[in-house]
Amino acid sequence: MQDIVRSQSIAEVIRNRRSIDSFRPELPPRENILAAIDSARWAPNHRLTEPWHFYLCGPETRRAIIDLNAEITRAKSGDEAAERKRERWSRMPGFLVVTCDLDPNPLYERENYAATCCAVQNLMLHLWDMGIGTKWTTGDVTRDSRFYDLIWVDPLQEVVVGLLWYGYPAETPDSTRRPVEAIVTDLP
Repeated sequence: MQDIVRSQSIAEVIRNRRSIDSFRPELPPRENILAAIDSARWAPNHRLTEPWHFYLCGPETRRAIIDLNAEITRAKSGDEAAERKRERWSRMPGFLVVTCDLDPNPLYERENYAATCCAVQNLMLHLWDMGIGTKWTTGDVTRDSRFYDLIWVDPLQEVVVGLLWYGYPAETPDSTRRPVEAIVTDLP
């Protein structure tokens, strides 16, 4: 896989990354997404289980997810809300689903989930450094049993950690964080 030239320091990438709500219509090259997944898999993971799975959604799966989401929204909030949701989700260029392995041991399952979240962060940072934005969603659709059928995942083996929209940002929101002193406690 060809290395992508990095233009920012890791601290700059971390501080500048934003969740993107508005994307340009063009889909980034698949090779860029695969390069980011390659970086994602280097996340720390307990016992080197590498519990993550990445599902790149093609047009058919993307449409099916949009339809299911509109159906769920319609049942909760009516036709108008469902159509607004369908229209919004149809503007998202790329869909990527991330899952992690389930484990009968609750501690291992928690570790798998944490490791997969680290992998998602690696993925988002790598994409951001290439000018590709993301939005990590865990809405109702990702918890619906029918969603698992759409992505061909056995819910007894894997759990959805998130659906990531990706594409080139149409706009990048500003963000702030609390000062470090507000979140650090010095212990004796």
